[in-house]
Amino acid sequence: MIFAIIGYDGADGQAKRKVHRQAHLDRMDPLDRAGKVILAGPLTDGAGSLILIEADSLEEARAFAADDPYVTEGIFARYEVHPFMQVYPKA
Repeated sequence: MIFAIIGYDGADGQAKRKVHRQAHLDRMDPLDRAGKVILAGPLTDGAGSLILIEADSLEEARAFAADDPYVTEGIFARYEVHPFMQVYPKA
């Protein structure tokens, strides 16, 4: 199953990102090596980040998001995790 994680930066999110970016990437790397990251990156308007991952359940995706340094260190003022159905590109 695919899940969309949308994180919305807090007022000091951009400054905190610089401090905690490597820890965030270190958290993402094992999932990426396992082929479970579909795409991930910051929104270029500074609003936050979008991450699409594969996980076995909504609970697993929520737990992954909750333990991310961007959540635990307060970069994201809030975040959402949603089930996602890919339509394009067609597989």
